[in-house]
Amino acid sequence: MSGIYIHIPFCRKACHYCNFHFSTQIEQIDAFVNALVKEIALQKDYLNDKVETLYFGGGTPSLLSAEHIDKILKAIHENFTIDPRFEFSLEANPDDIDLAKTKMWASKGINRLSIGIQSFQEEALSWMNRAHSTQQSHNAIRFAQEANIYNLSTDLIYGTPHLTDEALLKDIEILHQYQIPHISCYALTVEEKTTLHHLIQQNKIENIDTEKQARHFEIVVDALTKIGFEHYEISNFALPGHQSKHNSGYWKGLPYLGLGPSAHSFNQHSRQWNIANNALYIKSLEDNKVPFEKEQLETATQYNEYMMISLRLQEGFSLADIEKRFGVAYLEHTKTISNAFLQNGKIEATLQGFTITKNARFLADGIASEFFIVD
Repeated sequence: MSGIYIHIPFCRKACHYCNFHFSTQIEQIDAFVNALVKEIALQKDYLNDKVETLYFGGGTPSLLSAEHIDKILKAIHENFTIDPRFEFSLEANPDDIDLAKTKMWASKGINRLSIGIQSFQEEALSWMNRAHSTQQSHNAIRFAQEANIYNLSTDLIYGTPHLTDEALLKDIEILHQYQIPHISCYALTVEEKTTLHHLIQQNKIENIDTEKQARHFEIVVDALTKIGFEHYEISNFALPGHQSKHNSGYWKGLPYLGLGPSAHSFNQHSRQWNIANNALYIKSLEDNKVPFEKEQLETATQYNEYMMISLRLQEGFSLADIEKRFGVAYLEHTKTISNAFLQNGKIEATLQGFTITKNARFLADGIASEFFIVD
């Protein structure tokens, strides 16, 4: 199984917390799509397997026109072997969604939408500088379902200053009423060099409360598991049969190709990433060159990434996999660290290895870092 991720690096408005690569100069979209089509052809030999997932992320992929999507898909089908049952996801902001657009997406084969709702609370949306309103979020879900796109994922952000425990539970209840089968929930993080970071540093807006975020995380986990959702990854919850196939491929270490500015690719031995500059990306592809850097992954790096990802997953890590992939020395190292976490109750045994206990899930990344091997 392989996947293709396409980064659409444009947004109408800059969210205060976002540190992804994007531009608000949406007049460059036509030139970008032309460059992207060239990159698709130049990267046609990167993947060896049939492509089972295609993901349009960003940025804001919902800014693409029908003609843009047609052009991209034509290039994809000309250069890759696509499984006819492939999962085709597109990220969309509520303010970009109307019934005509959702019907158009369905006609292009898009069978899964990831809608960036973030919150149904107007005050929280305003604090994040989101471009959409609560009403547009409701409309977006209805339009998607009217177009027969029921495989929906919605994003929620918790831990913002104005989001109360009661409001968070209300957000979850609204999504439950709409029968949304996949929900991604993220603690708001303050990344350096973002507008949010600068505003907090200047004491112009309230900082986040980490204790509140931890509490909100537990509220999310308890509320969603009670209504039948599987907590299959630290930030992701799905009804049975609705896990994200594309993202699961990342978490299982399967190969994927990233296309577009700032996109990353991985073939299990090396990682490469495109330049995070739209103008330079377009200029390079005009000269038929893909502007990327590449890193060969040492065994220690591969092990560290495996531990980071595995401890975010419901099934945890497998001792047999570690021995097979990395060798006996890595297996013994893992057992030694695991014993310490077993004693303090932060991990527990499974049939194959170990997983993080429910009470320690919010600390998953920190626990994983204790296993890292640094040369």
